[in-house]
Amino acid sequence: MKEQIQSLIGEALSRLKAQQQLPAEFDPKILVTPSKDKSQGDFASNIALMGAKPAGKPPRELAGQILDALPEAEWLERVEIAGPGFINFFLRSGYNQSVVSRVLEQGETYGRSNAGAGHWVQVEFVSANPTGPLHVGHGRGAAYGATLANLLEAAGYEVQREYYVNDAGRQMDILATSVWLRYLDLAGETIEFPSNGYQGDYVWDIAATLHREHGDDYRAAAKDVFSGVHADAPEGDKEKHIDDLIANARRLLGEEKYRFVFDLALNTLVEVIRKDLEQFGVTYDEWFSERRLTEQGLVDRAIETLQEKGHVYEREGALWFRSTAFGDEKDRVVRRDNGQTTYFASDIAYHMNKFDRGFDEVINVWGADHHGYIARVKAALQALDYPADKLEILLVQFANLYENGEMVPMSTRSGEFVTLRELREDVGKDAARFFYVMRKAEQHMDFDLDLARQESSDNPVYYVQYAHARVCSVERQCAEQDIAIELGRAELEKLDNTHEQALLKLLALYPERLQAAAQRREPHLLVNVLRELAHAFHSWYNAHKFIVEDEGLRNARLALAFATRQVIRNGLELLGVNAPERM
Repeated sequence: MKEQIQSLIGEALSRLKAQQQLPAEFDPKILVTPSKDKSQGDFASNIALMGAKPAGKPPRELAGQILDALPEAEWLERVEIAGPGFINFFLRSGYNQSVVSRVLEQGETYGRSNAGAGHWVQVEFVSANPTGPLHVGHGRGAAYGATLANLLEAAGYEVQREYYVNDAGRQMDILATSVWLRYLDLAGETIEFPSNGYQGDYVWDIAATLHREHGDDYRAAAKDVFSGVHADAPEGDKEKHIDDLIANARRLLGEEKYRFVFDLALNTLVEVIRKDLEQFGVTYDEWFSERRLTEQGLVDRAIETLQEKGHVYEREGALWFRSTAFGDEKDRVVRRDNGQTTYFASDIAYHMNKFDRGFDEVINVWGADHHGYIARVKAALQALDYPADKLEILLVQFANLYENGEMVPMSTRSGEFVTLRELREDVGKDAARFFYVMRKAEQHMDFDLDLARQESSDNPVYYVQYAHARVCSVERQCAEQDIAIELGRAELEKLDNTHEQALLKLLALYPERLQAAAQRREPHLLVNVLRELAHAFHSWYNAHKFIVEDEGLRNARLALAFATRQVIRNGLELLGVNAPERM
């Protein structure tokens, strides 16, 4: 409805410009909002206040001209000017009731639109290094990214979901070496495990698989493993220590055996991550390998292209991208003095590849700790003449886990963290998915485990699901009492009490609020409307009987209840949350 009113105002402005009552360049933003006070109409616009100065007219005079030029609409009862120049729109009686029929007719498609038709969007999210299982921090990015992709599809976009697998680089070498050192422990060697190694139980599990299936084939003497290795922290340098151990692992194992350990660790953890995400209701169209970029020469091509365009210079044996020329705070290394390319060089190649695949828009969902990467990636795209403005980077803050009022400590490297799987098994997929998107992604989030476990109205996901289940219960009651449900005979005009009017208004607003959630990349807006719907429904349910003697009223109330159930189900599906029929 908001869009229809905006369209009417737009037509009125076009008429006024054609009549030369407004300047040809007059083009203010048309804002329409639902009225909080019924006496001020159903919707209001401040267009006359916002446009008064560029139009060169007093607001009320401009409002009067707009009102006179408005096209007729059968659903409008009247339009009034209020206060300094607000325009209030009153809908015809019965229009709100008609939303019930629209919801029931459109079913699972109600609220969806074609706003993004013809646009192909990629959403890349989670993309955590496969150096361990996903933890609760990753869960927020997973729930946000998956819901955003669903919202964009509901808005008509063609969406590709992608996970970028960082299967190359130093962190993966640290993981492979960590697995090998644990394997040596199991093979009988006395190993002083490095402080910078991955220490979780999952490392032992992968090492045990290697030892169980290959015995001592990968064994080396501890003295050779630590030969020539810098001292570890705290006396020494932990970074040099682990790098020396990686070098010795490569030398002692040889490239083929080292690659086998590397791939065993990588493939095991990628499969763990894939299964955890699937059980969390998150699937991908593409798992894109970072290693593929190197193997196909795309990283070298990215650097060469930057060189050809004059954006790379050499200093102290390394190649630097002059990113400060494009707004970055400092220049960035793309190839080190030892000839190795950097993570940033891979990022450049990856984003070139994204746009080469033909996406109209690329959305990256990153952890908030990656904020500093935004300027450099956009700088590289600008330097390469790619549409940097078509890259949207959305940041998700970390989620802190609370239990019994205290924060649960987490450290990925030490292995002390709550995995996404453990969270799902504890509170359930539905509560986890719902809780993760209740707030703006850029806001810090405290995940209350105790609240998520509750089966009460205090738990927001339970409260919304219970509204859906309650409608199903009413339908079962009708069947048990042999009461025919004849929605075609519903006298919707009888839905006139304040509870019903509140529900009708929320149902009518759902498509616009769903569209806003997609456009603004804010899934919490969908959560908000579902919570409002549930609250309005429970208030109505507690105040009025549905199964009444008056058939017309009974069928009308059942129709409204079924429409509410449909919208709640539609919204929960987009959130990746089940809509139970019994609770």
